[in-house]
Amino acid sequence: MNEHNLNDEPGEIPCQVSRYRSGTVETCTDHVGQEWPVALIFNGISHAVMMATPRDLEAFALGFSISEGIATSRSEIQDIEVVLHAGEIPHAEVHLTVLQQTFAMLKEKRRALTGRTGCGVCGIESIALLDLAPERVPDTGFLARLAPDALARAARGLPAHQTLTRLTGGLHAAAWCDASGTIRYAFEDVGRHNALDKLIGQLMLRRMDLQDGFVFLSSRASYELVRKAARVGMPMVATISAPSSLALALARQAGVRLVSFCRDDSYVDYGTA
Repeated sequence: MNEHNLNDEPGEIPCQVSRYRSGTVETCTDHVGQEWPVALIFNGISHAVMMATPRDLEAFALGFSISEGIATSRSEIQDIEVVLHAGEIPHAEVHLTVLQQTFAMLKEKRRALTGRTGCGVCGIESIALLDLAPERVPDTGFLARLAPDALARAARGLPAHQTLTRLTGGLHAAAWCDASGTIRYAFEDVGRHNALDKLIGQLMLRRMDLQDGFVFLSSRASYELVRKAARVGMPMVATISAPSSLALALARQAGVRLVSFCRDDSYVDYGTA
């Protein structure tokens, strides 16, 4: 698995702006988060085009493949190659080679999917494809080991991992935390679901136990985030902002503990079923 970079794309670009404040105008350099079309190509066939920040794309492609049910394990993906293209509209292609059986199953359920930063399911052909029957996450005892101040520690620690957000103010973050709330990995992207896929992919690459930790997200808790977490067996999803009704319903079906409005001194626990 390898990646070809163009000048080690940083995930943001400088931009000259005029800043208006209290009746004065200041010309200065600002920073804008990068958003590129990223084509995910399986065995030579394009399956999806997502709008994503062009970094950590190998992890993104692996995480997307697992969290969307295209592959059931890392072993089904034999190779990943990332190619970045310069030009008037920069874009990326991620070429994945998967087992023939995996590819055959993908072709059977293939759908038109154009990803957007605001919605992970835009472009599906019917409501039936929403996949509203999540796997039940097994109880491994992780939640019983969770430290009382784990969420507070994660909330305090996340800003230190949001380098691009500090520069641009416009990216989401997904972090993997242990039972003490210490952040082990964190990824940023213009799309909240992309950030989670990058995190899932990294955990797979590192052969981490996805049932021995929880995900902490800088966004709201939406349907697709809980669905992805349930598919890979994550026992808890914590978010800074509010949950949606469908996210709550899926969390309860899957037995995922959902906590939102997380701060360093408070949170709201929506529990599990």
